[in-house]
Amino acid sequence: MIQKITQLFPVWAISLSLVAYLTPDLFIPLKPSLFFLLGLVMFGMGISLRATDFLNILQIPKPILLGLTLQFLCMPLFAWAISSWLNLSLLLTTGMVLVGASPGGTASNVICYLAKGNVALSITITTLSTLLAVIATPLLSLLYLSQKVDVPAIKMLMDIFKIIILPVAAGVILNQLFGRFLSSTRQVFPLIFILAIVLIIAIIVALNQTRLDTIGLILIAAVALHNAVGLLVGYWIPHLAGLDEKPAKHLQ
Repeated sequence: MIQKITQLFPVWAISLSLVAYLTPDLFIPLKPSLFFLLGLVMFGMGISLRATDFLNILQIPKPILLGLTLQFLCMPLFAWAISSWLNLSLLLTTGMVLVGASPGGTASNVICYLAKGNVALSITITTLSTLLAVIATPLLSLLYLSQKVDVPAIKMLMDIFKIIILPVAAGVILNQLFGRFLSSTRQVFPLIFILAIVLIIAIIVALNQTRLDTIGLILIAAVALHNAVGLLVGYWIPHLAGLDEKPAKHLQ
């Protein structure tokens, strides 16, 4: 039953997002819970991991290096190319490139977990890409947009520590100490992740409802195309590089 519910994640996400768009007042008051929900998701994933999972990842740096390269080389390039092809305005092109030049977030870790990918690799790349973004995002913006972008480096570092590193570390420690007592409850973790991430999406949609009203179909098409190309390239390049299925699932 739980597996069937988690497999319908896109349906739940779209459905609750529609509800949030139509009735934003129901979700806007939940904004203060975003930090807690993100931390809860990362803590839950930490419980599914052990310290050796991260040590094994660090001993084989190829997937990490490939993931970071795809993130900062391919994604902003695709964003710029798609924006140019669709003749988007400078404002929209700037938004597309900034999205492409930004690191992966907590949602990518959740999707990796649900896809049975290498979660330790996902979290490692998310952490490292966020650290590199302090330098990479302004440089890539200057390259593609010929303008400087201020990056709140200290805030980013604090956020990654509070939302990713600290909850994951707490979960890993708990799993190391009491893992055998948690085995019977592990099957409910995916359901918790689904509920949390769907609620996070709904809150964000509600908070940006007025902005969504101004988005045209051309921008929706650009974003969808950007994601599709990123998924396609991110899946096949690792395969061509000789990585197995789990790293390939994450790097897409």
